[in-house]
Amino acid sequence: MTSSPPTGVFVPVPTFFKPASASSSLQAAIDVETQVAHSIHLAKNGVRGLVLLGSTGEAIHMSRQERFDQVSGVRKGLNDAGFQDYPIMAGVLINSVDEVLEWLEDFKKAGAQWGLVLAPGYFGAAASQENIIEWYRLVADRSPIPILIYNYPGVTNNVMLTPDTYRTLAQHPNIVGCKMSHGNVSYHVQVSLDPEIDHKKFKVYSGFGQQLGPIVLFDAAGVIDGLAAIYPKTVSLLFKLAEKRPLDDATLQKIKELQYTVSAAEEYVVAGGIIGIKEAVHRVLGLGTLEGGRLPLKGKLPDGAWEKWGKVLGRIQKTEDSIDASEFN
Repeated sequence: MTSSPPTGVFVPVPTFFKPASASSSLQAAIDVETQVAHSIHLAKNGVRGLVLLGSTGEAIHMSRQERFDQVSGVRKGLNDAGFQDYPIMAGVLINSVDEVLEWLEDFKKAGAQWGLVLAPGYFGAAASQENIIEWYRLVADRSPIPILIYNYPGVTNNVMLTPDTYRTLAQHPNIVGCKMSHGNVSYHVQVSLDPEIDHKKFKVYSGFGQQLGPIVLFDAAGVIDGLAAIYPKTVSLLFKLAEKRPLDDATLQKIKELQYTVSAAEEYVVAGGIIGIKEAVHRVLGLGTLEGGRLPLKGKLPDGAWEKWGKVLGRIQKTEDSIDASEFN
């Protein structure tokens, strides 16, 4: 039987690179050791799984060997730390069906359980829903691991999959979920509540923690959220409470408080993007560098930018510090 990911909070982890001064290659080398340390921290603090090499992970900036080394290194590191079979999705960000399958073959060998496959969007304006369905079916028919649909209009020339498309693709035995990285909450709710979809098999995740509470209350499976790379316990507790049934008044009030704290902090992620996430991971968790990603994402936040978020991030840090990680075990 095809396996589906668990419900909960997944983190689209940034890819860590070594300082340029420590790299002899044209671009800064990947830092698998730091990647493993960050992954273990997340696994210990409520996060249900990782997305390696997604958009935040800059897979599009990496070579085939680097992508393999990243996934296999994290899998080994988690296994050695006692997190055998910890859930890993690996991102596939290209349009050629043959090359998509090549990435998926590599990821299976490296130890990922699922592929998160970006909708083909280079010619997004000309891509019909029918052709997108056929494209995903071609991939799913031949993929060695189950796949999830990844709809991120911001990087695919505004390709937007419709609820009808999700309903159709959800019937494929090797398509086990989706990530919607857009603000159309109606689409999230329609797909997560669709009576023609087997929701035990097909899981709906949002890419935005801003939507976590509302969509999980309407049966979405969770989020794949960048803020959780920095504050995993806070985002994970919000999910834990939102999935609780029955939902009493005290729990609902706590959900509201946490959702406000999370949503306010998500504005930092929106403003800072990948560079901002990496800078926060370095400042808060002491991991990585302040050199950002690979070109054209190299660099750090402008001087004074971090300090401007002091009140908002101070609030979520206080919440993070108050949560005992043992309650997720």
